[in-house]
Amino acid sequence: MEDTESVATLMDSTTSKIQQLQKAFAELESHRAVTLNLQWKQLEEHFHGLQKSLKRRFNELEDQEKEFETKIFQSREMLEKHQAAVIAKEQASLERLQEKRDTAVSAIAIALEKHRKPCSVEPAVISCEVQDGPSILEEKPDDFIEIGHVIEDTGKPSQGGGVEVKSYPELVKLCQNMDSEGLHKFISDNRKNLAALREEIPLALRAAINPASLVLDSLKGFYNSDVSISEAKKDANLLGLRRTCIMLLECLSTSLNTLEKNSISSIISENVKERAKGIAEEWNPKLDELDIDASNGNSLEAHAFLQLLATFSINSNFNQENLSKLIPMVSRRRQTADLCRSLGLSDRMPGVIDVLIYNGRHIDAVNLAFAFELTQQFPPVSLLKSYLNEASKASIPLNSGNASPTVQNDVNEKELTALKAVLKCVEDHKLEEQYPVDPLQKRVLQLEKAKADKKKATEVAKPQSKRPRPNGVGNGPRVNNVVTDKNFYPRMTERCPQSVYDRPYAHPGPTSTHVPLFMGAAVYNFSPGYDFFGNGYHYQAPYLH
Repeated sequence: MEDTESVATLMDSTTSKIQQLQKAFAELESHRAVTLNLQWKQLEEHFHGLQKSLKRRFNELEDQEKEFETKIFQSREMLEKHQAAVIAKEQASLERLQEKRDTAVSAIAIALEKHRKPCSVEPAVISCEVQDGPSILEEKPDDFIEIGHVIEDTGKPSQGGGVEVKSYPELVKLCQNMDSEGLHKFISDNRKNLAALREEIPLALRAAINPASLVLDSLKGFYNSDVSISEAKKDANLLGLRRTCIMLLECLSTSLNTLEKNSISSIISENVKERAKGIAEEWNPKLDELDIDASNGNSLEAHAFLQLLATFSINSNFNQENLSKLIPMVSRRRQTADLCRSLGLSDRMPGVIDVLIYNGRHIDAVNLAFAFELTQQFPPVSLLKSYLNEASKASIPLNSGNASPTVQNDVNEKELTALKAVLKCVEDHKLEEQYPVDPLQKRVLQLEKAKADKKKATEVAKPQSKRPRPNGVGNGPRVNNVVTDKNFYPRMTERCPQSVYDRPYAHPGPTSTHVPLFMGAAVYNFSPGYDFFGNGYHYQAPYLH
């Protein structure tokens, strides 16, 4: 502002300067014999022109400055209004959230108060069951919140507590009757809706007089003495029963996690622990007969054994080193990381990962490294590249063309499976910046195109069977008057290999009592028909911890 005023002052003094110059010029002219009027007029016009030009430019700059200041003022005003609106919205959101929170806390407190009273006093919730008669459900108020099975002050489960199971109320009745066989049959009949069952079984177990004993009863028949290990893997009914046993153990664990410590001790009593320990000791020797290659990291027997120890907290009765050597058998189960933590095996994970790498299970190692935050010690990108290198080496000897088409197809299929496993692992753990996937995707497209071309060539090469002519005349050339369909050959269903490496992990140790060492790169794939119990145990979603 001061600079502007000084410039204006100087411009105003221009006129006086010109007058002084005119006087000086006149005095000079008086000493000359020749007049200089013409020259002075030219100088005067020049200076007046400069003065007008400077004033015009100065006025333009002042106008621009005022316009700029106006824009700054408007911007500040708009910013202040926007900031005030944001603060007001945040305050309103906080107030609404606080109101909802207070309402929820109040509703929970009211519901808890209702459940503390005898059920006969609260007919609006659920009436007491009459012996050999059905329970009578009555209308509930809108603000009622079902809490489920309630542990009374004595620490024992209340047999008359209300349990709300939305989709399958039959579960409550089966649990109340302690009917383990009926529970198995009901789960098997509704295995297509396993996700809903997994949510409601923990609630239904609270209606049982003794939930722990009910689950232990359900383990009967897990090992059938009449069926060998090799036959057991092909017995669909036995596999389904084993999956149900594992799910019930998990659901009991989920139900116990919602209770207080003293309530848990009333359910998992010493007698129950002794009974669970007896079952575990009976199962433990049978694990020595399992084959790590056959289980492919998805052993139901090992999973059930580890889940039994975790659910009933009896892992301290077994050697931790031996337990850690069972991890490879459940490497592809989604519960692997949680089981390791429950069993106190977190400290042994570096050794487990070393063994996984040694046995070619690099993707298992990557998933475990992420699950237990060991990626600094075991860089995931290096492990994935090493895994692909091993898979590529297996196909190099066959590129000479001496291998049979069947062997070549098998090798290509294994390489394709390995590539898809790595791509899935990169996607799951968001490693795209560290490991670009474009070359891998191009190789996948190349192998899939080669596979499709070979299939098409095989179909074309199949001989067409000759049919006798309708008039009985020999097998001469047949004239076909029907327009040839462009889809002459029947469509073949594309056998797409399953999403490899859907559920990771493995760990055979050098001195394992349960797991023999095995060499070679692991192939992470399931058989096409291996889909029991929907998405509960045959995992087709990526393994995420």
